[in-house]
Amino acid sequence: MLVLGAHPDDIEIGAGGALLTLGQRRSELHVRYVVLTGSPERHLEARHAAAEFLPGADVTIELYEFPEGRLPVVWDWVKNTLEHVAKAGTPDLIIGPSRVDAHQDHRTIAEIVPTVFRNSLSIEYEIPKWDGDLDRPSVYVPMSADTMRRKIELLHKCFPSQRFRDWWDDEVFSGLARLRGVECRAPYAEAFRSTKSMLRF
Repeated sequence: MLVLGAHPDDIEIGAGGALLTLGQRRSELHVRYVVLTGSPERHLEARHAAAEFLPGADVTIELYEFPEGRLPVVWDWVKNTLEHVAKAGTPDLIIGPSRVDAHQDHRTIAEIVPTVFRNSLSIEYEIPKWDGDLDRPSVYVPMSADTMRRKIELLHKCFPSQRFRDWWDDEVFSGLARLRGVECRAPYAEAFRSTKSMLRF
């Protein structure tokens, strides 16, 4: 599995419950964890989060220092980096940001992924923010109440630098997950987009 984030915390906000659920159900999980921006302090948070959200998994962590908020300007470098990641092999599943995300860094990665990884199932997570850019998802990962509580607990634990943000609170995280749970008849859920899926029989 390949998980991609523009910033430390993107992966865990958008797909932390899915990672916790996969870790509980898969005895052998190989994950390549890639984040493209971040300061040394934020990179430490990302490493901590990868260990907490993927306990027992075989995790390879790659952290880069592209300028936050400016990924479209360094498009060539982002493309080259993702092509380098792709040379390590074809993942069974890619979890990354959404092409309809209003944040330019998220969107840049999402637009490049299908041009680099053409033979992998790719799903795009959503991140709540002031832009109001939530979409109609096509893929859901149901979560139990315990998993939801654990996700929130770990978000606070792993990303102390973000606690000052006015949107960083339990109600935002659990409220969106509860709504997505209603949509798939589960207590809670994370929702994703998939613009192309292939079934092999």
